Amino acid sequence: MSAQLLGLHQPGTTWLHRLPAGAKLVGLMLASIVVVGVRGPASALVFVVVAGLLLVRSGARLGLTLRSMRWLLLSAAILGTWTVWQNGWPRAVEVVGDLLALILLATTLTVTTPVDEVMDAVARGLRPLRRVGVDPDAVALAFSLMLRAIPSTILLAEESRDAALARGLERSPRARLIPFVIRVVARARDTGDALHARGVGD
Repeated sequence: MSAQLLGLHQPGTTWLHRLPAGAKLVGLMLASIVVVGVRGPASALVFVVVAGLLLVRSGARLGLTLRSMRWLLLSAAILGTWTVWQNGWPRAVEVVGDLLALILLATTLTVTTPVDEVMDAVARGLRPLRRVGVDPDAVALAFSLMLRAIPSTILLAEESRDAALARGLERSPRARLIPFVIRVVARARDTGDALHARGVGD
């Protein structure tokens, strides 16, 4: 997975860009339920085609988008190979097709919707839960931090890998893992200090 994937918003004027973020989130949730709930390889292929058409209709720069998705696509291919071995071709087509459809749908959301708009929609959707003690703004902030942390963590992993390669230590898990863990912990501490300085969580 590329560090760019979750920050892949590409401004545009398509009907998908004009849809409210909340409507797209609800649509993604309902589509995910349908994709997971409907069984069979044929339906999985249909879902992939529909999701792919939506991504194309979003006006996404397909080269950039596919490069950003390359590790997810590689993971899907590995999963498919393992499923063929364990359960045969029909099940593999269903599993990988469903996964690819969900990846394409989620990518369409990120391409057409800025992260800030997604967070605002999450906060608005959770407001009715204030009555039971849920803080919508805190949940939206946590969700936002999670989304932003994923690509930055992937970037740190790639930088740690490159540093190990530069030192000729590409076969040493320790040379990759220890610097990576130290940098992730340092990033988390810096984020916590910044939130504390702004009074978040007090």
